[in-house]
Amino acid sequence: MTQNPAVSFAIDASIATISLTDDKRMNPLGDAVIEGMTDAVNRIRDDKRVRAVILTGRGRGFCVGADLAHYRQLIDQPEASADGTLGEYVGGLMARMNPVVKALKDLPVPVVCAINGVAAGGGVGLALAGDLVVAAKSSYFYLPFFPSLGAVPDMGATWVLPRAIGYARTLGLALTGEKLPAQKAQEWGLIWACVDDERLEAESTRLARQLAAMPPHAIGEARAVFAAAEKNTLAQQLDLERARQMDLVNGGSFAEGVRAFSERRPPNFHRP
Repeated sequence: MTQNPAVSFAIDASIATISLTDDKRMNPLGDAVIEGMTDAVNRIRDDKRVRAVILTGRGRGFCVGADLAHYRQLIDQPEASADGTLGEYVGGLMARMNPVVKALKDLPVPVVCAINGVAAGGGVGLALAGDLVVAAKSSYFYLPFFPSLGAVPDMGATWVLPRAIGYARTLGLALTGEKLPAQKAQEWGLIWACVDDERLEAESTRLARQLAAMPPHAIGEARAVFAAAEKNTLAQQLDLERARQMDLVNGGSFAEGVRAFSERRPPNFHRP
């Protein structure tokens, strides 16, 4: 990946870390973020060394969503945009960013989102794109779309939030624009953990390493079986569990897990 002013990417001991680095502006979504994130997820998908991913930000904000300062310029000087109306410009950005959110959810390795500060607007959808979300105690989630802008939540927020915390809480957050502190987000079941700010990096790294030690196919199986449960009847889900179990217990990972248990040692799922 070429040097990007808004996104950094590194791999250390099978853990890939994607960091939003435009911290002076609290990491707004724009061309540089889209390009950097797209490059990063493509590299992770193709790199067999990577076993888990951490997505985080630098500074006081994880991601504040839209670059409203830039939008103000386009509103005041519409002739400055080569992309038609402001709506067409925003639609173009979303057409490039939405696949990044989808790609994060489809990566063949688990994704830990480490929320270091405010996640606002589209940043909420990005923050919730991981498999597990760990947030610093000082962080919060904020949806200003309806009350402040007359726009709809995006980046997948309208899909994730009702499933995680229910319709009433989602609608309340969206209509009032109230900030949801990390501690309450954990209590509501929106995120996995809320930790002291100084522990965020260590805890997200510990969690990523734990997930990296799983059988490589485990994350895909977990996503698929729980997604199916949202639409299946109990009978259908029982049939699915049986079918997947019959297939998986014949695999090498199950055999290694049984051997490790009987030999009182940690399993090694990445042996050649």
